[in-house]
Amino acid sequence: MSFESNPILDKLPEHLKQFIKPQDYEEYTAINQAVWRYVMRKNVDYLSKVAHRSYVEGLRKTGISIDRIPNMYGMNRILQEIGWAAVAVDGFIPPAAFMEFQAYNVLVIASDIRQLEHIEYTPAPDIIHEGAGHAPIIANPEYAEYLRRFGEIGCKAISSAKDFELYEAVRHLSIIKEASGTPKKDIEKAEKHIAKLQNNMGEPSEMALIRNLHWWTVEYGLIGTVDDPKIYGAGLLSSIGESAWCMTDKVRKIPYSIEAAHTSFDITQPQPQLFVTPDFAFLSQVLEEFANSMAVRKGGLSALRKLINSKELGTIELSTGLQVSGNFENAIDFEGKPVFFQTKGPTALAFREKELVGHSTQHHYDSFGSPMGKLKGINLAIEAMSPRDLKAYNIFEGQTITLEFEGGITISGEIVTGTRNLKGEIILITFRNCTVNHKQKILFKSDERLYNMAVGEHIVSAFNGPADLQSFDLIDHEITSTTSKTEIAPEKKKLEKYYQQVREFREGSNTTISRHKVFEQLAVEFPGDWLLSIELYELAKTNGDLDFAMEIASHLEIVKQNHPRFGHLIDDGLQLVDLQLIPK
Repeated sequence: MSFESNPILDKLPEHLKQFIKPQDYEEYTAINQAVWRYVMRKNVDYLSKVAHRSYVEGLRKTGISIDRIPNMYGMNRILQEIGWAAVAVDGFIPPAAFMEFQAYNVLVIASDIRQLEHIEYTPAPDIIHEGAGHAPIIANPEYAEYLRRFGEIGCKAISSAKDFELYEAVRHLSIIKEASGTPKKDIEKAEKHIAKLQNNMGEPSEMALIRNLHWWTVEYGLIGTVDDPKIYGAGLLSSIGESAWCMTDKVRKIPYSIEAAHTSFDITQPQPQLFVTPDFAFLSQVLEEFANSMAVRKGGLSALRKLINSKELGTIELSTGLQVSGNFENAIDFEGKPVFFQTKGPTALAFREKELVGHSTQHHYDSFGSPMGKLKGINLAIEAMSPRDLKAYNIFEGQTITLEFEGGITISGEIVTGTRNLKGEIILITFRNCTVNHKQKILFKSDERLYNMAVGEHIVSAFNGPADLQSFDLIDHEITSTTSKTEIAPEKKKLEKYYQQVREFREGSNTTISRHKVFEQLAVEFPGDWLLSIELYELAKTNGDLDFAMEIASHLEIVKQNHPRFGHLIDDGLQLVDLQLIPK
């Protein structure tokens, strides 16, 4: 998969690059361009009054055009000046990957664009949401650092198996809802499935909680005071319907706090309440407060349990700094502390995010288990023992010994060698002919195979993913189409041709087109289409053809009567033209 890189994108690990796909700019139709133009014109007009000042400034800094869909790799040349980059990705990507991109200062943009029928809002990620919502606001350096830090913390959050099931269900709904011609019953079925999953998630995982924080800040955040809030969340900035709705008294405004992490959301519905942060600095304060509750900082038995329940690749870090990465399967505890842990399948050992030589997944190809904690009756932890202490307890090379840990774990065998960290602390002890027991149960018997015992009094951290990204093959994503590519009907092709003719006229590439003729054909063949009529109305007013403009306006009144749900969109479009608010 090829894409235009730059120094920021060059730093991305391969497992993130697998989600990147070409933008395929030539696939955008004239209707797509008209949808972008309408939303952006309306946004700039309305959001200049209700959005945080960084939004309009950011549009200018990021070079995002109001008249045409941005080429994100052209955007990169400008984003690079503020230390960021943008890539096109495969629609909804896993939450951990999404956040990890942010940690690398990379904005992920779903290159698809919403259909005209969903011009106000779509649950599917699209270029309006990402390009017109996220990109401008990151030009604010304080907010950009919050976004980066959020990604850095968020990608370490531990998920549950149910999180992935919900992610797949939401991705499926976004695809079929934005696809042309999806039967209503299929959409309703997908929505019911999501509702059922949401009602049966059980105890929320770290990823579920931090996704709530992401939703109520990055996506749907307000800033200022409860009585006078401004918009900064990308979901609101990119939704011409909800950006107006959220400013009404019908949407409750709540001071932002850690409680947002425990407030769920429905991606398919307008939000009944929103959180208001006093400033961007307070976002970072709440984020750090939340991070203090995560396994990555708390460690201990609860952190290990989270990894076991996630059934995903994760890492524990022991008090010696030794990091064990794998799929954790089992734990034995004593008095609220882990005294033994076990992985299943390929496992790798690392120190400071760098794999230890001789401890790759090829070496630990089937599992890794180890006792931990203190030896029974000895207050001094093994890692704190000096060479003299170790010799006193017969823990040195060539000795055949039995070590009894607190909690009934014993390990017997011949010590072959030890591995130390940079401080000289022992982090691994290697045995031959080794047996590990819990009370009367054999947990492991090595025979001639060497056994490596991890040294660590306690777990200081646990997090999603491997310690060393090179230890595991993380390439498992195949680029797919995020929308169902169906054969375009002849009628739709004809409508796209009319949009293209009007666009070419406005841009000056073909001024021989008869706008009157296009309008006459449009009114007869596509009486329900309203957006192209507004574009023709704009051209008529701009060129001083007031009679033609009146004719179009009369036609749009009929469209409003026959299709009331388009009424406010038509009125807003006409008003923009009449008040000459279209940015030049």
